[in-house]
Amino acid sequence: MSEYAADPTHASSALDPARRRWYAERLEEGHILLFARAPFPLPDAGERAALSSARQASAAYHKNISYRPGEDRVKGLARGGDGAVVQRVLRRYSENATRLLTELFPFYAAHWKLDFASFRPVEERGRQLSLRARNDLLHVDSFPTRPTNGSRILRVFTNVNPSAPRRWITTDTFDALAPRLAMEAGLGAIAARTRSRGRSAGRAVVRLARRLGIAGEERSAYDRFMLRFHHYLKANAAFQADCPKYHWEFPPGSTWVVLTDMVPHAVESGQFALEQTVIVPCRALVRPDVAPLTVLERLSGVPLTA
Repeated sequence: MSEYAADPTHASSALDPARRRWYAERLEEGHILLFARAPFPLPDAGERAALSSARQASAAYHKNISYRPGEDRVKGLARGGDGAVVQRVLRRYSENATRLLTELFPFYAAHWKLDFASFRPVEERGRQLSLRARNDLLHVDSFPTRPTNGSRILRVFTNVNPSAPRRWITTDTFDALAPRLAMEAGLGAIAARTRSRGRSAGRAVVRLARRLGIAGEERSAYDRFMLRFHHYLKANAAFQADCPKYHWEFPPGSTWVVLTDMVPHAVESGQFALEQTVIVPCRALVRPDVAPLTVLERLSGVPLTA
């Protein structure tokens, strides 16, 4: 796993198509694309003051302060802070991060789904969270309430801490871990259930729910496994202790791009980060052969998406 430094001037409409593809290949293989200086404006001094005073509401329910671009709405922000400024910062960050990804990867942007942005105001070192919610344990991302049905989780992070780096730990990428750990984590059982039940029953339940006006999305076998693998890695003390570990420091003002379903990661320390997620379908990838969905279907021998 490597970190690829990117010249901020590359984030432009004039970027050579071959270079765009090269960046995409590296991301899809599990590398990290780093901008040592963010290629867009960061919050000014007044905005940083508002961010530093922002507090999360009900930490048991909100792990971060989130922003929903489609609704222009902030969730998880406690009363008492300057909510209008936090909303403005998150809106602008979401727009800038999405523009960066669009300029770098127009072939993704033609198909992706824009997901949430977030602000992470809490110092990660020593943070008190449940086992499954902890950020300091190595894990791959899987959203419990927003199934991707095999699509990729592409995330942009920016360290807006004025003085301290954000420190990550990573390990071997998903395509290396899955052949060793997926069956133990439950892939065989999920594949067997998929073979015996087929996919029609799940689709029928979703169709019935929609006819009744009940919101819901079908959670594919892929999503069930990825969420189980997220939990399995965090709970596996031997894996956490003994796996290879690669240490990263993202300096103040830096931005990095990573497929977090491919790169197991943990946040060792850091406070004040912004993040934007987009969901990229497999048909938009340049290396679908290394995508987690492809890896899992090759191991299980059954289709895992609806």
